[in-house]
Amino acid sequence: MKGVVFMGDCKLEFMDFSDPIPGPDEVVLQIRASGMCGSDLKFYRASGGASALGLGGDGSPVIAGHEPCGDIVEIGSEVDPQRAHSGQRVMVHHYKGCGVCNHCADGWGQLCREGIVVYGATGHGAHAEYMKVPASTLVPLPESLTYSEGAAISCGTGTAYAALRRLDISSGDTVAIFGQGPVGLSATQLAAAMGAQVVAIDISADRLSRAKQFGAEFLLDPTQGDVVERIRELTGGIGANLSLDCSSASSARLAAVQCVRTWGRACFVGEGGEVTIDVSNDMLRRQVTIIGSWTFSVSGQAECTQFIVDNDIDVDALFTDRYTLSQAEEAYTKFDRQQTGKGVFEF
Repeated sequence: MKGVVFMGDCKLEFMDFSDPIPGPDEVVLQIRASGMCGSDLKFYRASGGASALGLGGDGSPVIAGHEPCGDIVEIGSEVDPQRAHSGQRVMVHHYKGCGVCNHCADGWGQLCREGIVVYGATGHGAHAEYMKVPASTLVPLPESLTYSEGAAISCGTGTAYAALRRLDISSGDTVAIFGQGPVGLSATQLAAAMGAQVVAIDISADRLSRAKQFGAEFLLDPTQGDVVERIRELTGGIGANLSLDCSSASSARLAAVQCVRTWGRACFVGEGGEVTIDVSNDMLRRQVTIIGSWTFSVSGQAECTQFIVDNDIDVDALFTDRYTLSQAEEAYTKFDRQQTGKGVFEF
């Protein structure tokens, strides 16, 4: 089969790989949708050209894509038939840990201290026709959801949902969401469905327009004035109950902390970068809680899926670009500009 491999320096190649064969506790999926995520760009952009290939444990090229969704076509000899069966529609929790530690037992394989595999980064991902994963990573995809929706839930949308739950969001809360890329827009869509009042912040007029369509009540461009003061004005001078930074920008992270009221909560989900805060004035003397949220657990992915089904949320509306895998070069060139919505490869 052909798989997409990131070469670094904003280049990719289609390489030949053997069709996967499942081990005793594994399954093989026929991929039906493979989402594009902002964190893919770290590997796509990596400097050093071919040196960016050394991602696998043996230094071999790795197939990209960590938002997998598809059908089970092969099952290992020791897989519990109650957990997985041929033809089943499934998503993948895209991490593998040791399988026995407390984090793995709780479905948080990405926190395993014994070392982890991240599919699409250190293990073969979903930008190919087939993908092999442990049965323990599978989350059923309801018939009412499309494969593309399942791909979104497998990372970006699931990440947004988990962060909102970490914030303990409630109906009537005001939440400021910094960055309206795929994760931020998912957060806007989900928070609105949870009954919160959303303040959407981005420097892109197009992304702010989409945020309005997804339920944001207020739209702010931080280049057009002091966004913290504007949020305070919108909330009677006291600030937002909650904030969520999906941008990774230092200025946005600082504003996310400063814009919440006394006893407010701020959450960071954007990867990389740094932020400097005045610990006393920005946090301690206002009793502000700062939370870090890294993706979600297996059960959290399932919970997010059920919330979307129960509330009839149109996750498919996130996608502005749909491609065949043969269009991967065009797709990532466009996605690298970070001016569009979410992209997905459909098979």
